[in-house]
This record gives sequence, C-alpha cells and structure tokens, in this order.
Amino acid sequence: MTGTSTGTNTDTSPRTSTAGDGRTWLRRYHPAPEAGVRLVCFPHAGGSATFYFPVSRTLSGPVEVLPVQYPGRQDRHTEPCVGDIGELADHVASELLPLAARPLALFGHSMGALVAYEVARRLEDSGIEPACLFVSGRRAPTCSRDENVHRLNDDGLIEQLRRLSGTEAQILGDPEVLRLILPAVRSDYEAVESYRHEPGPPLRCPVVALTGDDDPQVTFDEAAAWSERTVGGFELNVYEGGHFYLNSQAAAVMETIAQRLRTPSPVGPAGPGR
Repeated sequence: MTGTSTGTNTDTSPRTSTAGDGRTWLRRYHPAPEAGVRLVCFPHAGGSATFYFPVSRTLSGPVEVLPVQYPGRQDRHTEPCVGDIGELADHVASELLPLAARPLALFGHSMGALVAYEVARRLEDSGIEPACLFVSGRRAPTCSRDENVHRLNDDGLIEQLRRLSGTEAQILGDPEVLRLILPAVRSDYEAVESYRHEPGPPLRCPVVALTGDDDPQVTFDEAAAWSERTVGGFELNVYEGGHFYLNSQAAAVMETIAQRLRTPSPVGPAGPGR
C-alpha cells in the first residue's frame, strides 16, 4: 500500500489536483463514475494523499477512491498545517456532504483513523450514514496514552519515524527532504496527542478495525475497544506486522476492503474477531 510515501445530494466530483489552492481536500487519481461506492482515505501523521495511490489503482472500478490531502504537504505545501483533529474533520466532512448521492465509506490509518472517525460522527449528525468505517493502526478514541512526540527535537522526531518504519530510508537520510516534511509531521503528532474524545452516541455505521500483531502503538485490547463506538456491527482483523503492517499486507487489506464494500451487511454483531 506504499505510495510516493448544509448538505445536499448534488453529486459533485472532486478535481484530481488543486495546485495548492486549498479549495478542496480530496484527490481522485482514477475516476470511476460508475462506482457503487466512494472510499475516502485519510493518511497517517506526516502522510499525504499519494500514499493511497496504489489503493486507488487496485480498487478503481467498483470503488472510487478519494484520498484526502491535508494542508502543509505536496501540492498544499504553502498552506499552514492544521494541528487539530476536530478542525481537520470539519473541513473534510464539509466537502463530503455534497458527495452523498453515492454511498461513502471511510478508511483511515493511524492519525487518519481518528480523523475518519470524527468525520463519520459529523456525517451521521448531518443525516448521512457511512457504508463502513475502516480504522487501521490506531487504538480506539477512548483509549488514551500520555505521549509528547510532537515536543521532541528534530532528531527525536526522526527517530520516531524510523521506529515505526513508515518512512523510506532515503527520505530519512536526506536533510533537504526532511526539512520539508518535519513541520507537517510535528503538526500531525500535535493533533493526535492533543486529541480528547468528546462523549456522544456511538456510530450507527459498521466499523472494521485493522491492526498489526506487533504494533507498538496499538494493543489488541485497544484495537478491540473500537467495538464500543458503534452499534452498527464490528469486526477486528489482525495482520502480521508492525505499525505499517499494511505495506507488507497490502493485498490482504485491500481484499478485506473490497469484500466489505460489496457485502450488503459487511460485519456481524459488535465484538472483536480474528
């Protein structure tokens, strides 16, 4: 899965790129106008929309993949980063409301899982129930840890990236590239580490959690706790690997996504499973 690392029912399609103008948060690499469902993909901390290019390429046809581009990176590098999960969710949910003529599913990895969850809450508050919420590599929003990675110096932040094995080695060894990406990484970590779950009703949509069996960021119990945040059914899938298990397990992960999106009742009653 690695990549270059007031609602209406009007079906408005997002543009492929905005050249950094910030007027849209969505990218569409493989248009699929006849797709039965749209899958909105949310990147991890420091990640960008292109991380999901392989997902778009693989699933395009029955699924139209819409990766989210956060500000402060790639074609939005001139825009200030957003260091708040709720604000990120507000922006994306606003852009998704006009796209609800077709079913919307959400997939988020790590930080992206939190953003996707908060977007799902906002959509449901607006009367739009997602087809499914996929949360990958992230403990449930009610499971907190005391973390301050965003306060580390640059060397400490780089070491964290190495530890999670989600950034290509050549990038970590290129000071010029690091200078460009570290502000976004730091801002994203601040967004995650300052996030506090606000009480509210559980989601009505089904939730599928995905996690690596050797992920230092998520225990099995922390992943299973996502079951408490939905009444629409829950499933937990465990894969071999660490925090970025989805790179080595890309085929299995995409098969899980495809299967769930083509199954009318994608998951069973709430509760963890393997």
